Amino acid sequence: MAEIKTAIGLMSGTSLDGIDVALLRTDGRGHVEQGPSMGIAYDPVFRNRLKQALDDAKAIVERSQRPGVLADVEEQLTLRHADAIDRFLKENSILPGDVDVVGFHGQTVLHRPDMALTVQLGDGQLLARKTGIAVVYDMRANDMVHGGQGAPLIPVYHAALAAMLSTTAAIRGPVTFVNIGGISNLTFIGTDGAIIAYDSGPGNALIDQWVEAHAGIPYDQGGMIASEGGVIAALSDRYLSNAFFTARKRRSLDRNDFQPPEGCEASLADGARTLAHVTAAAILKSAGHLPEVPKTYIICGGGRLNRIIMADLSALAAQQNAVAIPAETVGLNGDTMEAEAWAYLAVRSLAGLPLTLPGTTGVREAVSGGVFAAVDPTASVAPMPGG
Repeated sequence: MAEIKTAIGLMSGTSLDGIDVALLRTDGRGHVEQGPSMGIAYDPVFRNRLKQALDDAKAIVERSQRPGVLADVEEQLTLRHADAIDRFLKENSILPGDVDVVGFHGQTVLHRPDMALTVQLGDGQLLARKTGIAVVYDMRANDMVHGGQGAPLIPVYHAALAAMLSTTAAIRGPVTFVNIGGISNLTFIGTDGAIIAYDSGPGNALIDQWVEAHAGIPYDQGGMIASEGGVIAALSDRYLSNAFFTARKRRSLDRNDFQPPEGCEASLADGARTLAHVTAAAILKSAGHLPEVPKTYIICGGGRLNRIIMADLSALAAQQNAVAIPAETVGLNGDTMEAEAWAYLAVRSLAGLPLTLPGTTGVREAVSGGVFAAVDPTASVAPMPGG
């Protein structure tokens, strides 16, 4: 029997809003026990530093480069993650010695799959030293080495959850998990158990950029701004006619692949409403590439809290005799599922199990990945099996 480990997962997504922390007990296979979780918001000053890092990262041509503010931001980001772990452990009365490993995603600042280039800021060795817990990090790169898109990585965790749900919840299959973060992605679990996953289009990033530019707030809470506007059909059609949706090959997206509208193209409310519709419609349009029509969409990530996105998703899914439901409806945590996944992936990495599959990232064959950072500061930093 595979050893069950206690892992902490850390996620800082493309929305740049903060750090999600989640604890999981798992064997990296079918055993999943979800533990406590928490979210810690970034302060506005650091969010602005991250935005500067995104700009400076455009100059990167090799993964090791850290131009502009990137080196400093990487250190500050890592220290914030260390503080987040410390706070999480204290609030839940957990000792560092009770945790076997931390799965550290870091902050994606550049993702160019066509160039086999992905950069996540985060110093795993520094995090291991600060927390006293071993760390697995940089889990996307090995997939790209083997011909994959480097994203999405969560599908193997979704598959484990789907297997668990099949015994605890009355849901119709096929099931598709949808994560609406800055970029949306989906994981399809076929009736034959096949796993297919890919990015489905823009998520919250366009809406966040729009309302921040025109209202000075970081996001449209609950879809309040969008609820006051209407969909501008021509603008929506422009986004949904992007070649990304019709291309034969699914590819992963960079935050900058879709840009918000020009200020003159819409009022604040109409822009937010249109982009909410685009977010929902993009998911259903991308799902058209699946081999079966999903019957249940389980929605995770911050986008599920935008009632306008959810209303559009539900209406569009109903046209296909399907339902779109928040993760909480089936007993899951839609806020921390990605952080849980990084804990799960860290345990799989330790065991040399595949993190990605041909059907999830386009990798040539199932591969593991990640870099292991030991607690001992004198220990070497070595790639995991398959790395």
